[in-house]
Amino acid sequence: MAKRALIGLFGGTFDPVHIGHVQSARELKQLLQLDELRLLPCHRPPHRATPGVSSDARLAMVELAVADEPGLSVDGRELSRDAISYTVDTLSELRSELGDQPALCLIMGTDAFAGLTQWHRWSALLAMAHIIVMARPDSVMPNDEELAALLAERRINNPDLLSDQPAGHILLVSLTAYPVSATSIRRLIAKGDSVESQLAPAVLDYIEQHQLYR
Repeated sequence: MAKRALIGLFGGTFDPVHIGHVQSARELKQLLQLDELRLLPCHRPPHRATPGVSSDARLAMVELAVADEPGLSVDGRELSRDAISYTVDTLSELRSELGDQPALCLIMGTDAFAGLTQWHRWSALLAMAHIIVMARPDSVMPNDEELAALLAERRINNPDLLSDQPAGHILLVSLTAYPVSATSIRRLIAKGDSVESQLAPAVLDYIEQHQLYR
């Protein structure tokens, strides 16, 4: 039997995409032994304010950030929706395109996981993908009763088990902490301060060329 493909899905507003995003993506790809990791820029996120920069600009910056990164790609499908981006719709589309065989790994931070039960049709997510929770060294896992029960039932500790089935597991992974945030980058740019060390050169050039975040 052919080895099951492992595809990571790393969503976010990427407003803007910074070195922490890219380095975490690299680390995840290696740690989980992913065949491919797709960055999924979100158009209108349901749980936060709509980004001030256009979807086209954010998509362009993510494409520039990963242009020379083997195994990292950009999936812009959510930006083509003139509506709130629901993850369950994206997973459903991907399953229709890719079939039942590949393992899809939906990647999120602990904050997102803590609010999982508030997501649209959240209980359907694990039928279509594994959930990978990025736990920083200072992360505190949620103590919500429903999530605790879900973790007890679905959690695995070995990334090798992700390829055993196409969906259904929850894996917590500890990643290197990168003290970079899109919020602080936007503030620094607005003040005219340097953000050269926090952005890929091509992304910084794009921001300067288009006068973003001023």
